[in-house]
Order: sequence, then C-alpha cells, then structure tokens
Amino acid sequence: MSAQPDRSTPRLSRAAIIDTALELVDRKGPAGLSMRTLGNELGVEAMSLYRHVHGKEDLLEGVVDVLTAELVSVMEREAEEHWQTFLQNVAHAVREIAVTHPRAFPLVASRHPAAPWLRPPLRSIEAVDVFLRVLLAQGFTDEQAVRAYRGFSSFLLGQLLLEAAVHGADVGGAEATPDPSGPSGEDGSGHSPLDDAPQVRRLRPLLSEDHSKEEFETALEILLDRLEVELTP
Repeated sequence: MSAQPDRSTPRLSRAAIIDTALELVDRKGPAGLSMRTLGNELGVEAMSLYRHVHGKEDLLEGVVDVLTAELVSVMEREAEEHWQTFLQNVAHAVREIAVTHPRAFPLVASRHPAAPWLRPPLRSIEAVDVFLRVLLAQGFTDEQAVRAYRGFSSFLLGQLLLEAAVHGADVGGAEATPDPSGPSGEDGSGHSPLDDAPQVRRLRPLLSEDHSKEEFETALEILLDRLEVELTP
C-alpha cells in the first residue's frame, strides 16, 4: 500500500514564498526578513525554501518585482489616456504602493534597476517603455520624453521616500528609535530642547500635521505644468 501524501505540509511555490516575504517586510522591514523567519512563517524548514529561491537577496528582488509588476499593470491599463491623466494616474499608483507598503518601498529605490541608466521607481524596462510610448505618441520629442521620465522619477522618489519614512520605513540604513533627549523628551535634567525654541514649541501642533497627500498633489501639478510648457511650441 503506497504512502499517502502528508497534507499537513504546506505547498510551496516561488510566488507564495515571495508574497509571504512581502508580508514580513511590511511588518518588520527588510532587516526582519531571513530564510529562517520566512520558514517559520510558512511552517517549513528554511532549507526547503531553497528549492524555490536562492536566499535573502533573491527574496528582496522578488519583492521588488511584485511591486513593479503592479505598477506596470496600471500603466498598461492607463496607456490610452491623455498624457497628463496618464502621469497623474501612474503617480497615484506609485504613491499607493508607497503608502500600502512603506517598509518595502525603499527597496524599490535601493535595489539595482534592470539597467544602470534606469531610475526608480520606474525601474523596469517594461515600465519605462510604456512611459515613453505614451508620451511619444502624444507629441513629445525623444528628448522631451526622456527629460519627462527623469523629472517624473525624481519627483516620485523624493516625495514618496519621505512619505514612506513618515509611515515607519527605514530609509537611512538603520531602524529609527525614539531618542529620549530629542525634541519630544527631556535630557534628564527636566530641560527640553523645545524650551530653547519657542516658535517651534508654539507651532508644534501645526508642524505635526500630516499633509502628505496635499503636498504630493501640489508638487505633481507643478511638474505637469512644467512639462506642458516644454511641450508647447
């Protein structure tokens, strides 16, 4: 009589492993991801994961590929829109990734793109090809389309890395930890740094407000207006 398969053993696949790795990064950041912790999460021995992935670096590349694939899908869907609407929708799609996966988003910036002359977050050849195709079809010259790609990428990366950091991402290479002697605390003598900064202390409630979405919209509009001026003969 042949042995029955052990139905308690999880069925592994590369896609399932990468999806779980993304969930771990969302909770713990890239530093909290390892083959051992991933194996524990999946209920298997870490060694069994090597049949599908090559190690942590491969996992991180896989996470970036998942996020990039989501973006390319949106870009293809929006490719028939007017270029301004296209760029607005693509920008919001990238922002959605950054807000939904703030701890994973810095990987999009830090991992090597598909080619050294590509810029994150539009870092895949597929994404850049769609971007250029849409703009060229709507009257951009080669030079204008490339400048738009560079400016658009720089805008997104600068705005969204800052926003991801606000949502808990490590964008400086080390996990941020509260400093008890910082502006929100005291130095042990009962003295707060805010005591020497009366305007900062007075305006702290306003400084603490989160207007990330509004600031993103304003900066995006400025960029689109600049591109429209360049496009006008």
